[in-house]
Amino acid sequence: MKKIFMLLAVAGVMAFSANIAAAQEEEAAEAAATEEVAAPAEEMSAAQLLNGTGEEIPLNQALKTKFIEGGASFMSLIIICLVIGLALAIERILYLSFSKINTKALIAKVEDALANGGIEAAKDICRETRGPVASIFYQGLLRYDQGIDVVEKTVVSYGSVQMSEMENGLSWIGLFIALAPSLGFLGTVIGMINAFDAIQAAGDISPNIVAGGMKVALITTVGGLIVAMILQVFYNYILAKIDSITIDMEDSSICLIDTLTKYAEKK
Repeated sequence: MKKIFMLLAVAGVMAFSANIAAAQEEEAAEAAATEEVAAPAEEMSAAQLLNGTGEEIPLNQALKTKFIEGGASFMSLIIICLVIGLALAIERILYLSFSKINTKALIAKVEDALANGGIEAAKDICRETRGPVASIFYQGLLRYDQGIDVVEKTVVSYGSVQMSEMENGLSWIGLFIALAPSLGFLGTVIGMINAFDAIQAAGDISPNIVAGGMKVALITTVGGLIVAMILQVFYNYILAKIDSITIDMEDSSICLIDTLTKYAEKK
């Protein structure tokens, strides 16, 4: 499953790169056409700008323009962080969604199996049920003949293993959450250095040079922060699902120990 999402992430990056190249060619063509046909245009007043009376730009075109203005090198790295981070997050969400089961129904089935068919029947029920709770039950039932104390230790130990499996990949998502804004800040610093180089080369502090350089520099920061916020939402959602499954595991483990204790007393 993880390999499939990684392939989808790579395909998404390639498609996005193709769109970037097309946008760059389109922008170059528009710039050439503007240079050939230069006509004086009336300047818009401040009131017109505030009222938004200018021509409306489509969202995808605006995003492509901002991407190119921010610099393809740093913005591409930020987009790669977003794509790979989302692929990992979606993989974890699907894994945890399939791991979530009705634990009360499972406990009821195990109790019925113990009453009618014994330990082997209970093992079959756990073997046919997906999720970490059923896996913990199965490991505990495997060691029933060694005593309830051994079963309890096995359940606790194997619960830790299941916790590690549920948290697999979260460290990489956390890496991309930290890396995206860091790349944005780095692009901002480099952009500001380029702006000061342009001021030095011009020999004068021109408002156009300063504003243009600062605008390009800050776009990378905005992109990095947006990517980090998106991934942070997915990260917290995954943690919430893990906490929910962990609570079910703990409650179900206690119920299993109680059930096996009553079964041992009846025998």
